[in-house]
Amino acid sequence: MAKVEKFEDLFVWQQARTLMQEIYRISKCTAFARDFRLVGQIQGAAISVMGNIAEGFDRGRRAEFHQFLSIAKGSCGEVRSHLYVALDAGYILQEEFDRIKKLCLDVSGLINRLRMSIGGWEATND
Repeated sequence: MAKVEKFEDLFVWQQARTLMQEIYRISKCTAFARDFRLVGQIQGAAISVMGNIAEGFDRGRRAEFHQFLSIAKGSCGEVRSHLYVALDAGYILQEEFDRIKKLCLDVSGLINRLRMSIGGWEATND
């Protein structure tokens, strides 16, 4: 197993980056792109997932990392919620929704397992 020296080495951050890329890709579609409020919300939440993982890691303290992971997990839930809006508004198809929702759940689970491994005790709802 490779040593984790920087946040870019974290598998969870890499997966959060993939989630962000997917959100940017789907939110460029014509009708979706015109819904400026939803685009800003879903992109901001996706950025928050990977950004909070990175910031928490770089702070170098276990308690702070745990807190930032909690924020990242919450942002992942926000992305998932906004996906429902995109689906209900007809901006994305069910298959795309299902695929990206699964990615959200996977990232959320990774975050939760990392949180637990560094001292978290909260039960998961994933």
